[in-house]
Amino acid sequence: MDGRQRPPRARSPRRGRAAGSGGRVDSRVEFARIEGFLAWEAEVAAAERDARAFAGQFAWLPAAERESIEQAYTADRLRYAEEVVDRAVERCRRLAARYRSECHRICTRWAALCLSVTLAVALFAVAPAVLRN
Repeated sequence: MDGRQRPPRARSPRRGRAAGSGGRVDSRVEFARIEGFLAWEAEVAAAERDARAFAGQFAWLPAAERESIEQAYTADRLRYAEEVVDRAVERCRRLAARYRSECHRICTRWAALCLSVTLAVALFAVAPAVLRN
């Protein structure tokens, strides 16, 4: 059983590149891809190992049927693992969007506060001169 199922769908990297990167490959993205590949290969190996152990319980079955059970077990487990990864990625995307909007809201409030303070200071600086005349 070669077990080389397809890994979870390729995720698109972040769109923004560092300023001045000039099309160079971001090493963090590449390391994340390698890490993801290795994690998936480890999951495939674990699924195959567990499938062999599960099918081994049925020693009375012919070898072809045990192999069929192994393949079905492995495919089911990898399908489940892919669903788990997809749910985690979707959750991360939702959280990132939520944090971006929260950060935008906070930045907007800080900008409004800074503008208000600047206008108040300018008003207090100009008001005495205007009242003297």
